[in-house]
Amino acid sequence: MIRQLGRYEIIGELGQGAMGVVYKARDPLIDREVAIKTINLSLAMDERDEFEARFYQEAKAAGRLGHPNIVTIYDVGRGEEVAYIAMEYLQGRELRDILNEKPLLPLREVLSIVSQVAQGLAYAHEHDIVHRDIKPSNVMVVRDGHVKITDFGIARMASSAVRTQTGMVLGSPKYMSPEQVMGKITDHRSDIFSLGVMLYEMLTGQVPFIGENVNAIMYQTLNSIPAAPSSTNPALPEMLDYIIAKALAKDLEARYQSAHDLAEDLKACLDSLPRDSGLPGKGKSSVSKAGKFALGKQAGGAAVQEVALGLSNSFDSTEATMRLAAMTSSREEVEELSKTLKIAVPDFAAAARNPARNKLHLHHSVNRGSPRGGYLLLAIVLIVLIGLFTAIFS
Repeated sequence: MIRQLGRYEIIGELGQGAMGVVYKARDPLIDREVAIKTINLSLAMDERDEFEARFYQEAKAAGRLGHPNIVTIYDVGRGEEVAYIAMEYLQGRELRDILNEKPLLPLREVLSIVSQVAQGLAYAHEHDIVHRDIKPSNVMVVRDGHVKITDFGIARMASSAVRTQTGMVLGSPKYMSPEQVMGKITDHRSDIFSLGVMLYEMLTGQVPFIGENVNAIMYQTLNSIPAAPSSTNPALPEMLDYIIAKALAKDLEARYQSAHDLAEDLKACLDSLPRDSGLPGKGKSSVSKAGKFALGKQAGGAAVQEVALGLSNSFDSTEATMRLAAMTSSREEVEELSKTLKIAVPDFAAAARNPARNKLHLHHSVNRGSPRGGYLLLAIVLIVLIGLFTAIFS
């Protein structure tokens, strides 16, 4: 084991990272313990120069981030065959280790952890920094459930080495966004998708995209719409089905446009939980499951094609369509739809009594009573009628 990196005195080894060793060290200038993450520079000379330059650029950018939910970077430097980052030493556990021991955490704890990650990401995105590798092993849970995101700035640098060290990039394909899988330019919405995958795993005990190998997982990421979390865990609130659906939207424009909005929705969901809510799957949910977004056949074998937040190709019933209309359109428009579909108008007063749900960002793209709300309502009517005609004459 090395004894010195720059001015830092190595105390011991904390673990092996995907790109090098992580050490516990001491900064003698201010007598502070730090974590040192090393990056192996054993590349061909032309690749090494590009790799190292990009590493310093990204590490310095990440070092400008000062947020309670992002690990603080103090310094960057270089040894003989390694570059290194000196960062805040955290006394806690990786979320990956926690989930390996206990795949289903209490629901309140899940929502608290993921909302904190979303808040940290929102801050980073506001400063034009995208993480690109959000996954449980890059999230640390420290004292009193406080959460810190680690490895900012390293993911972009790792992707530049894909020609020679592909394994580093494909080490976490289960959490990659569709645009990452396709090799497209990514932005902050890629982090939101990866966080949605992590949330899905924490709610159900399994990731949404599963395959026997990397190619199979990537195919699922590009083509599969996962089942609603509540279909796996009936105790989960309906609200989480909508949140997951929007976070995992393959269309960038249909996905959450900011991590801040995702954090707000998660906090709204947390506020709506009964105080005694415990482990997912234990106890009873007080929220109806009728609005879940999962694909599936309707009663009688006819699949009614409807619009569900623009995220999937089916909704569960015409009654659910009315509920969606009630949440996104004016009373007059809903009454028109009620006459067309011959379905009773939902209880507007009941909807008004559910402030946690009403403040969700899930329907930000549709303003009640606006022209866009009318367009959505018209689209709902047309799609429902097409589905009904198809079911009748097929």
